[in-house]
Amino acid sequence: MDAVQEVFFIKAHHESAEVILFLVALSSLLFLIGIIVVLFVEGLPTFREVSISQFLFGNRWYPTSEPPRLGILPLILGSLWVTAGALIFAIPLGIFSAIFLAELCPKKLREILKPVIEMLAGIPSVVYGFFGMVVLSPLLKDLLSLPTGLTAFTASIILGIMAIPSIVSVAEDAISSVPKSYREASFAVGATHWETIRKVVIPASYSGLGAAVILGTGRIIGETMTVLMIAGGAAIIPTSFFQPVRTMTATIAAEMGEAPVGSLHYHSLFAIAIVLFLITFLLNILVDRLAQKYHTRVR
Repeated sequence: MDAVQEVFFIKAHHESAEVILFLVALSSLLFLIGIIVVLFVEGLPTFREVSISQFLFGNRWYPTSEPPRLGILPLILGSLWVTAGALIFAIPLGIFSAIFLAELCPKKLREILKPVIEMLAGIPSVVYGFFGMVVLSPLLKDLLSLPTGLTAFTASIILGIMAIPSIVSVAEDAISSVPKSYREASFAVGATHWETIRKVVIPASYSGLGAAVILGTGRIIGETMTVLMIAGGAAIIPTSFFQPVRTMTATIAAEMGEAPVGSLHYHSLFAIAIVLFLITFLLNILVDRLAQKYHTRVR
């Protein structure tokens, strides 16, 4: 009888754990759906006053003028310029650092470098912003003879540095997870260590590297405080990396506190958030599909 009761209690415990885990997963999904619903409920009223084409492709963002001008093309381009510049900086450094840590780094040095890199992810955004304002911005202004150091280029460098720890962590785990038998088979046919890394290990970890890029992109495009401090804050269509820009996230953060609740300005900021959400969503799908495509080719 005791054994039967013990089995019964173990089974009940497992079932309870499954129910709890299911409820936690369901609550996370509901929370995400709730965020999306709020964005669309608050953002869609904008398009009663402004057409979608005017909103997306208008080149003037003056929400408090009469009449309001709600063209967010400068904000979209500012976000894309800063994101592209940061990724150009962060992806090569992050991937190469991950390859070095996983394949080439001596064990003792790795035990020092990896915690240091991961520790960079814990530094608050405002600290990076202050570093950009106080150190990097004046330095670039003097070196490049710019009117101001608060530019898309400055923001790209700082955001790239901020994204590197995320990219390195995920990419290094992906490379390390490639089965040892893959490397041994490559060495058995006469390949060098570098050839094995380039032709076997990296292709086998494409899906994980894609996840690292997705995470880094999300870290960059969603950053607010840093770009608010060092990107210059000019809502103009950029023609160079050395111009001040304003991103969508910085606009929402800077203006939400001043916009009267229920006003066109208020709803237009939520509409910007919808555009930002859709851009991030589409970028994630694109990178994920590319990673799956390369992974399928390798297999």
